Amino acid sequence: MLPRRALPAVLLLAAVPLWATSPAGLTTHAERSGFVETGRYDETIALCDAFQAAYPDAVRCFDFGVSPEGRPMKALAVSRSGALTPEAARAAGRPVVLIQGGIHAGEIDGKDAGFLALRQVLDGEAAPGALDHLVWVFVPVFSVDGHERFGAWNRPNQRGPREMGWRTTAQNYNLNRDYAKADSPEMQAMLALVNAWDPIAAVDLHATNGAQFEHDISIQVEPLHAGDPALRAVGTAWRDGVIADLAAQGSLPLPFYPSFVRADEPDSGFEDGVSPPRFSTGYFPLRNRLAMLVETHSWKEYPVRVRITRNTIVSVLEHIARQGRDWLRIAHGADARASALGGQTVPLDYTTTDTARTIDFRGYAYTRTLSEVSGALMTRYDETTPQLWRVPLRDEIVPARSVTLPRGGYVVPAALADGVGRALRHHGITFARIDRAQTGLPVQVFRATTATPATASVEGHQRLTLTGDWADASQDLAAGALYVPVAQPRARLVAALLEPQAPDSLAAWGRFNNFFERKEYMEDYVAEQVARAMLDADPAVRAEFESRLRDDAAFAADPRARLEFFYRRHSAWDTRLNLYPVFRTERPPAGVETAR
Repeated sequence: MLPRRALPAVLLLAAVPLWATSPAGLTTHAERSGFVETGRYDETIALCDAFQAAYPDAVRCFDFGVSPEGRPMKALAVSRSGALTPEAARAAGRPVVLIQGGIHAGEIDGKDAGFLALRQVLDGEAAPGALDHLVWVFVPVFSVDGHERFGAWNRPNQRGPREMGWRTTAQNYNLNRDYAKADSPEMQAMLALVNAWDPIAAVDLHATNGAQFEHDISIQVEPLHAGDPALRAVGTAWRDGVIADLAAQGSLPLPFYPSFVRADEPDSGFEDGVSPPRFSTGYFPLRNRLAMLVETHSWKEYPVRVRITRNTIVSVLEHIARQGRDWLRIAHGADARASALGGQTVPLDYTTTDTARTIDFRGYAYTRTLSEVSGALMTRYDETTPQLWRVPLRDEIVPARSVTLPRGGYVVPAALADGVGRALRHHGITFARIDRAQTGLPVQVFRATTATPATASVEGHQRLTLTGDWADASQDLAAGALYVPVAQPRARLVAALLEPQAPDSLAAWGRFNNFFERKEYMEDYVAEQVARAMLDADPAVRAEFESRLRDDAAFAADPRARLEFFYRRHSAWDTRLNLYPVFRTERPPAGVETAR
């Protein structure tokens, strides 16, 4: 753990009212320790039950999953409107906000701040009346097994608490890389929770890595640069409103994640961006819902981080209590607009341009000197000397790759239906089963011109990068194939998973790598015979071969390439090699059942 510095008196005094007079049964170990420590997961289980017992009319404690090590995954539904189930919330038209802590269990600010805010909101000390107008679904700890991998040095670049959990799960998954691919039991449980409650907004509570500076929190929201245009305006207003509330309380909030363009080089400045859907802020906008990433600054002491996170939660509740019904109406409009995206061009991912503007950033004085330890230039900060940095910020964000969606949808062959169907169900995507065989179905197929596997695994997958194009074709299908229509509210999420060049598609995560591996070969002595027969029988093939020999020195010098020239033109060649095994169609196939 980093050395602890004494807190400025003003911060200690500002924090005291937050936990000075609390009922003993509803306080956390963190509060009782003065936020030097955080409690273990059995405390979270006990507090969930205790809040329900203390406020039975406003709190429901429930399990939404079981971790791989057998721990219950706890959530609390909180409302004064009586809407403590998904059905009741929908019937009452109450906006739901999901606030989750501990997706990275070493960054546990959200758990302790959430329980603190929960008690104060229930007692009317904070956000008075908010619970009459919304439902708050609070997940104190998402990565529950990671939380119990407890140790003092699990976050070496973070000031407090004294001990904390681990970044990954017991199966070594990073849950904040798992939203789209949904490998882990924890994420599958979370997506089921999301499908049930359909929150208008999801808030993901973290603490940063990074350099030393005065700013204490960053607030990023999407849709803002991406997603439905009407929801972008909502996202901007929500982000700016929460930032204004935090600034009024003495924080120094940022609207972007403060990670240097070049690591450990403050003068390189910062770059904003849109996350792909492996992350929470990239995922929820594809469902036409709001997402907020909250990152307290890891170099601030734990009491300070908890206080600021608590303030953020209260601000979020206040804004959704005031505007959540309007935002819900706009989100439902976005659902309708997404259902009409067939035939339209949509971005698959985004990039930040080189355009930069200079900003004032509240840093500290620093030096960059050669280290006798590492032998590299290292930055050393002087926290006693605040310094205004004038640095570039690149925040012009544009689509990087776009596609025109099919007017109908996507077809998944029967051989892949079970696996792909399971993946789609996790995300609440509607699909139907094709109940009879199809012959000569008009489709578009994607054939890769290159299929480049990653050199190392990521999250247990060998990722795959594909280049190529869609082209018209006809395809025979066995009964039991799936049809995934674009005409549904989660059309953007459908494209994110099934377009092969999307950054977090099933293909990108290596789910179809088998189809890009060559399985059959022609022996060289057979290829020699085939080549001679083709040269004798087809003057066009002879002319093309001789032209390649004359004009392509690398081809002429490569015996294997010369034989493959003929093999590729022979009926023995595998026509399915490099063919992406999901097809597009402009209209629903015959024999589609309305099932999911």
